[in-house]
Amino acid sequence: MSTENGMFGVTGSGDTSGFSGLVRSAASTGSSERPYGGYFDDVADDLERAYPAFSDSIERVVVDRGELTLYVKREKLVEVALVLRDEPSLRFEIGLGVNGVHYPEEVGRELHAVYPLLSMTHNRRIRLEVAAPESDPHIPSLVEVWASSNWHERETYDMFGIIFDGHPGLTRILMPDDWPGHPQRKDYPLGGIPIEYKGATVPAPSERRAYR
Repeated sequence: MSTENGMFGVTGSGDTSGFSGLVRSAASTGSSERPYGGYFDDVADDLERAYPAFSDSIERVVVDRGELTLYVKREKLVEVALVLRDEPSLRFEIGLGVNGVHYPEEVGRELHAVYPLLSMTHNRRIRLEVAAPESDPHIPSLVEVWASSNWHERETYDMFGIIFDGHPGLTRILMPDDWPGHPQRKDYPLGGIPIEYKGATVPAPSERRAYR
């Protein structure tokens, strides 16, 4: 359990945003306990029956805020995705995209990719989450499983620097090809220029307070 003070982790800055008094507790979540509720138990049971390597491939199963998330080892991602897509009792036919997340405090697991999935057949939604270290930011591409992942993986690469191995054309999609760094990482400088106003100087945003 850890505690963060202020919306941006700032202290002693005279922050007038209204968030400086915010105190938030953050806890690392282990696997949720059974029963998960709703169809979540059926999804976990059906995947475990269809995929014998379940216990060696799924790091944890978390139910939080009405969502089921399977934390998958990155080297097993494609195997798990194929079972979720093709197993008749699961049939997650649609990949709804890829979201990148940067957790600098998770040493060795700083970069995460999150895949929301939809089963039209069974009217169910789940999420896959995969982690990789900044020192080795490689995750297998799921374009061959869900073609809809193509541009989303490119955007996640562009913004977070996650390299999706096997992607058919992993290039930047938002920033210029020669852009330095990955703008949505939490350690990326905010940029901006100092502003002069009636003899006073307002520093660039990245120099005004401590962002996390």
